[in-house]
Amino acid sequence: MPKFAAALSLALALGHASVNAQSEISYSISGVEDSKVKENIRVHLNNLDVEKSLLSDPYWQEEVAETVAKAVQPFGYYNSETAIALNGENSVKVTVSLNKPLIVNKVTREIIGEGRTDNNFRSRFNAFKLKQGDVLNQPVYEAFKSSMFNYALSHGYFDFFWQATRLDLVREEKQANILLIAQSGPQYHFGDVKIVGDDKAKAIIKRLMPFKPGEPYSSSTLSDFNRSLNQSGYFSRVIARPVVSDADGLRVPIEVSLLHRPSDSFNVALGAATDTGPRISLGWERPWVNSLGHSMNADIFVSKPEQSVSADYRIPMKNITRDYVSFETGYQFIEFSNTSFESETLSLSAHRYWQDDGSPWQQDGSITYLRETYDQGSLNTNTTSLVLPGYSVTYRNKDGELDFNNGVYFQVLGQVGRENAGSDINFAKAVVEGMLITTFNNVHRFTFRGELGAIRANRFADVPTSLRFYAGGDQSVRGFDFRDISPKAEVINPETGELKTESIGGKYLFTSSVEYAYRIADKWRIAAFVDAGTASNTTDAQLTYSVGPGVHWLSPIGPVRVYIARGFAPDENQWGFHLLIGPEI
Repeated sequence: MPKFAAALSLALALGHASVNAQSEISYSISGVEDSKVKENIRVHLNNLDVEKSLLSDPYWQEEVAETVAKAVQPFGYYNSETAIALNGENSVKVTVSLNKPLIVNKVTREIIGEGRTDNNFRSRFNAFKLKQGDVLNQPVYEAFKSSMFNYALSHGYFDFFWQATRLDLVREEKQANILLIAQSGPQYHFGDVKIVGDDKAKAIIKRLMPFKPGEPYSSSTLSDFNRSLNQSGYFSRVIARPVVSDADGLRVPIEVSLLHRPSDSFNVALGAATDTGPRISLGWERPWVNSLGHSMNADIFVSKPEQSVSADYRIPMKNITRDYVSFETGYQFIEFSNTSFESETLSLSAHRYWQDDGSPWQQDGSITYLRETYDQGSLNTNTTSLVLPGYSVTYRNKDGELDFNNGVYFQVLGQVGRENAGSDINFAKAVVEGMLITTFNNVHRFTFRGELGAIRANRFADVPTSLRFYAGGDQSVRGFDFRDISPKAEVINPETGELKTESIGGKYLFTSSVEYAYRIADKWRIAAFVDAGTASNTTDAQLTYSVGPGVHWLSPIGPVRVYIARGFAPDENQWGFHLLIGPEI
């Protein structure tokens, strides 16, 4: 037994040494210019089971030469020669002479079946890259056969097969002849849609169909159908697939297997920001109100300065996921702790949203009734009612959801109200805002942000304070409190009776920001920023600035951004701390 154990240990040690010796071989390949050919040689050599100490043996040198020959043959080189030389302890020099390659002499191609008269099918078939006079490239030949088969299936040629394929190599004459004969069979068409499960969504599914029964089958069209079904918001699980085995003639039925979302769903969202403190949002949604796909939802939002409740009833139009009418109502109460400002707002609105398929642009035409009662210290309590037709266009595009490297956001909004059309004052408001985020080498991240706004009114004193412009805060000019930058007024604090200066909102708004962030670890970035802006009643008001550092933590629930800002205003300088949770766009 001891002798057996010793022998076994010796064998294992030798085997281990052999593996180590083999793994240490580094091949230096010369004589080959084409990177694909060279890489294929290297892959074959690395798979060769040989120790370096044996490469001086003519037998193993012949094995290396044959291995190289097999590696270069798919690229048309059937007459290669190889020489090897031991180069130091761990390196082997492999010199390859490819010699004259095989040249394609003749290419014979033919389509049998309906594909012969299908212009797209024929164009794809005729796109075979190898032509007479080309160097033979077998990977191109094999890839074409595979891609043509996949193309046929994805375009309804379910009976497609290669009736004949042949690659004749005439090595003596250094030529190759290629034969490709495809039997396309007939092209199948879309059939009726069959629903597996509750069919209350029948009308919705029919409206989402991007095809009509009888149209030629296309897998890309079916993919669009699946994407629309999954984005509709009505199903927790849904998939549409062709059932070729149940084809009625050349019509393939499309089976839709689905599971509806719960009739009622609830959600709770928590967040925090230095502007609002802790906040909680409670949501309720009923995705199915009726078989036409109407839906409704309601939300309750609570933070220290703001409490609101809102409800939304949606009616899908032609494009269910991007095209709908929305009727909204809401109540909002705002009381900011750093001011004596209070506001109660009741709003009713109707919106018409639409967005083209695949487009990042969304448009919104609306009409809003707003009744706001606002009180600011010693200023008179005022109530203003407005009927505001409005229009906005929004562009939003980014390469991720919670954390992303590149993104663009842009919005233009306009609202108007007239005294002779239900409003207490003549009113017009326009806002343009945008943000650009771009990242270089996944390390250097730049964020550019800006906002412009203007209000025209025949009695600006009657413009509700919630519609006026303010600057300052986490997403405006950091270093200052939320809504702290605007025209001021002397007001009396109703709790203390003291006279103090507070922001009352302005006619014009301008803010801009530049931020640079550097990724120091997988989940961490350090940042520096410069903000500038103002909200005022004139267009030549002096700007307020801020600068400071920041830290980003890319948490599982989204980016957590912390900033320390030094603010510079015409009348004072101050420090600010800012915390934001969630993506910028």
